[in-house]
Amino acid sequence: MVAFPHCKINLGLNILRKREDGYHDIETVFYPIPIFDIVEIITSEDKTHFTHSGIDTGEYENNLCFKAFHLVKNDFPNLPHVAIHLHKVIPIGAGLGGGSSDASFILSLLNDKYNLGISELKLFDYAIQLGSDCPFFLKHQTSFATGRGEILSPLNLDLSGYNIVIINPEIHINTKEIFQKIIPSIPAKRIDKIISQNIKTWRNELVNDFEKVVFPIHFELSEIKNRLYQQGAEYASMTGTGSTLFGIFKKDKKITTSFDDKYFVKTISL
Repeated sequence: MVAFPHCKINLGLNILRKREDGYHDIETVFYPIPIFDIVEIITSEDKTHFTHSGIDTGEYENNLCFKAFHLVKNDFPNLPHVAIHLHKVIPIGAGLGGGSSDASFILSLLNDKYNLGISELKLFDYAIQLGSDCPFFLKHQTSFATGRGEILSPLNLDLSGYNIVIINPEIHINTKEIFQKIIPSIPAKRIDKIISQNIKTWRNELVNDFEKVVFPIHFELSEIKNRLYQQGAEYASMTGTGSTLFGIFKKDKKITTSFDDKYFVKTISL
């Protein structure tokens, strides 16, 4: 059984407060983006295998797909051994949620392939154990996210008149270090309210709190954002904790800039 996990971008990201459990309360809009990995599950005769191709994912024991399988296996001991193959296209550690998406799709694949009858609520419980943004990838729809990112409210946002340019410069961001530097605060206006406004207002109001921490360390990212605006982006931002940047352009806008060959660059027509 094969599935095609997609990625996401964050439209705005506010860090509101640190919680007693060590996590942070946030608000953001998760917007699904059609860049896809490929995951396949088949039954294995002897033991559970995990293989991968495409972008290197590192040691399999640390892969969220492998962890997702074992979460389900703990509750369903009769679940057979499986061979999982992941073909990785979405850049890793890029703020695009690719690993979270892969893991969430594995949960759904296991449930469907082996008729486990796992409820939506229980799938969400598994997903939040894997990552704060994993529940979003069970929903596949634009959502205003609060709490750790797992409280999701569907949002009607039509960007069909735009192209989104995704740029990942392969800069590694230490998420734990960046969270330690962030100073939580309550914004004057909620992100879902800003999103409902004309897109021309987003540039001055819709912020990703991590930019003010990450950009001074990696000035190259600030330069990419500036170049997107110079090319006529209606809105440009970093997604998640980075290092991916994106620009939203009107479809009739010709983009002439070029980027370093090592960058992952993709234009998405919505």
